[in-house]
Amino acid sequence: MITRHLLKQASTWRHFLLNSKTSSPLLTKSLLFSSSSSSESQSPTTAFVDDKVTDQYPTSTSISIDRSDLYNQPEHSHEPTSDSELVKHLKGIIKFRGGPISVAEYMEEVLTNPKFGFYISRDVFGTEGDFITSPEVSQMFGEMVGVWAMCLWEQMGRPKQVNLVELGPGRGTLMADLLRGASKFKSFTESLHVHLVECSPMLQKLQHHNLKCVDEDDSGDGVEKRTISTLAGTLVSWHALLEQVPSGLPSIIIAHEFYDALPVHQFQRASRGWCEKMVDVSEDSMFRFVLSPQPTPATLYLMKRCKWAAPEEIEKLSHIEVCPKAMDLTHAIADRISCDGGGALIIDYGLNGVVSDSLQAIRKHKFINILDDPGSADLSAYVDFASIRHSAEEVSDISVHGPITQSQFLGALGINFRVESLLQNCTDEQADSLRTGYWRLVGEGEAPFWEGPDEQVPIGMGTRYLAMAIVNTKQGIPVPFQ
Repeated sequence: MITRHLLKQASTWRHFLLNSKTSSPLLTKSLLFSSSSSSESQSPTTAFVDDKVTDQYPTSTSISIDRSDLYNQPEHSHEPTSDSELVKHLKGIIKFRGGPISVAEYMEEVLTNPKFGFYISRDVFGTEGDFITSPEVSQMFGEMVGVWAMCLWEQMGRPKQVNLVELGPGRGTLMADLLRGASKFKSFTESLHVHLVECSPMLQKLQHHNLKCVDEDDSGDGVEKRTISTLAGTLVSWHALLEQVPSGLPSIIIAHEFYDALPVHQFQRASRGWCEKMVDVSEDSMFRFVLSPQPTPATLYLMKRCKWAAPEEIEKLSHIEVCPKAMDLTHAIADRISCDGGGALIIDYGLNGVVSDSLQAIRKHKFINILDDPGSADLSAYVDFASIRHSAEEVSDISVHGPITQSQFLGALGINFRVESLLQNCTDEQADSLRTGYWRLVGEGEAPFWEGPDEQVPIGMGTRYLAMAIVNTKQGIPVPFQ
């Protein structure tokens, strides 16, 4: 449960977006957990967004998977099944190579293969998908990220042009809530050019729809057609890679539940030392794990990761996961921020230290064996926040802050006052949904106020998810990491 000092922290930022300085009492249990509670106080984000619940969120309670406890491997299914096109493709790669492939290559093919990848041709988010992310839980998440972006923009000196970049925007829910909330602040929104880094054509269409985009008529004069989000009148562009986002302007980069899907290499301690875990095909044509008989290219990243850790931290582990793409991506983000100014916000579930054996598969909100029917389930792993910090600190003129828990991050930005404001202008059903969403974002464990079926009890992820910021040193320390 959110502690009282976090509620006090939230009041620090009340003045930022308020026209008046009306004081607000602390949020009490009766307000959080009783639909009859009300208050005449003003939310710190009252001026940021209208005090109403947007209609794109389900008001009924739904079961969501807690993807942070990724250590209990489900049993492998041995039931005979016909090979999918992706399975045939993976077996073809292994046969062509004459040997196994790395877990990272397996993971990358399963998730982002151009024809058969899990993310490419379907909507995997929400109650009808395979997992629910924080923006799908409550509109308040995107609104608070918007507050953070506006605070950083203020610290940057209110530049006239800014690239607002989101990596892996899913349905576009977070960005839609951010822009809708910021729409009253024209000086901010008029400075933005939104860049969505998304490789899935299906999700690009969903993002276009949810951001209420309109495409300008092609004038035929050779000028590239522009896309505008009517939520705040901002330009929107799509890219497959961060490198395709134009440089030269200060950037505000958001990576929410993006790093966890980057492919990881797994290493296991054996009698001959650290060996990379690989995916092979057994004699009965089933996928299986094997150990590499000799060092692999990813061993260089393992050595680098081990240098960043204390010897006693490594000695107690029998497995280690490293994510070269996370290291390289972080370095690219830090380099852009160092050159152009701005900052990045990373929110994900993970550890502030070496990650052992966390990779798991999720299908329809349930854990399955990662080798069963590849392409039918999401694969994700814990994010190594310590590795992100070290990778960023290799670049000059940047500073890294955090990680802090998601509960601390959202609480200090004023989510407590925001839920108070929304509860005053909603139906009983919406109030129940707000309390449930609030708990999932900032709570810990099972919600104490839940009176519904045990199998649907909301699970708080406020302490399991961490937030980290990477900023140009000229901007100082970003909120709320002071």
